[in-house]
Amino acid sequence: MSSDRPGGPADVVPGQPGEPDPDETSTAGGAVPATGRRRDRAAGKGSLLRELPILLLIAFVLALVVKTFFVQAFFIPSGSMEQTLHGCTGCTGDRVLVNKVPYWFGEPEPGDIVVFRGPDTWTPEIAVDEPDNWVSGALLWLGRAIGVAPPREDDFVKRVIATEGQTVACCDTEGRVTVDGEPLEEPYIFEDSPIERRAFGPVTVPDGRLWVMGDHRAASADSREHVTDEYAGTIGVDDVIGKAAVIVWPLDRFGFLDSPDIQNTEAAGPVPVLPAEGGVSAAGAVAVLPYAVGLAGAVPVGAWRRRRRSRTIPAEA
Repeated sequence: MSSDRPGGPADVVPGQPGEPDPDETSTAGGAVPATGRRRDRAAGKGSLLRELPILLLIAFVLALVVKTFFVQAFFIPSGSMEQTLHGCTGCTGDRVLVNKVPYWFGEPEPGDIVVFRGPDTWTPEIAVDEPDNWVSGALLWLGRAIGVAPPREDDFVKRVIATEGQTVACCDTEGRVTVDGEPLEEPYIFEDSPIERRAFGPVTVPDGRLWVMGDHRAASADSREHVTDEYAGTIGVDDVIGKAAVIVWPLDRFGFLDSPDIQNTEAAGPVPVLPAEGGVSAAGAVAVLPYAVGLAGAVPVGAWRRRRRSRTIPAEA
């Protein structure tokens, strides 16, 4: 039978009413038409692009929460903690991670290296140019919150020497600091001043406060420099931000910070900085923790949003 007779297959025009479009050929099993598959893929890509900024925002907010309540990065701006922590005036020294969890249910102990907000009576160790407009101010606040901007002028890092009720003084016959009359073993000290210039006290630490000193005793404006103020040179326990736990920058100084038991000479350790086992990986894992938590939280939220969207969008007829 001829195929070019009127009304035969040769007269069929694709796309006319009642006739199948070649691109929309379906299988007997009900497969999705080719144009439908292309449309679904395009819609999926568009949905992902629309949701990407939301996912990034969720990840950032979660990371910020972790840094606010769990761990935060700080720069060491001065040399007051040499040789344990390196710093310099007018530039950026070591970068440390401050762990806030240990002080949720406890208080700082002698030997701990702490970051804290200094009292109003304390003179800043560094000068920071604060921004003069709200945009720069917001960016600086954000940078400090995530640990990529210089610290505030009232941020300090020192070592706890004595706690409430203890009496601290200097010096014994060997030039050592004493607490309740007992000399401390402080192997981390970098001291280059004569004994006669080290004398202070005795000072009894008030309730809820701490006596702190820098490891570089000749270059630290710590509790000794403010002993005549209303707090007798001490800082408030409530002003402590957290415990310095890990050096994360520069790379060749990755390592954990020790807290020697300085009021027990038999237990005092000789090494203030312990290398992280496994090198960079151990400290690096702590450094990326906030971002990992943020990403881990953003992924399920994004998946939930996509499932919810797919349920609410009606299927095409």
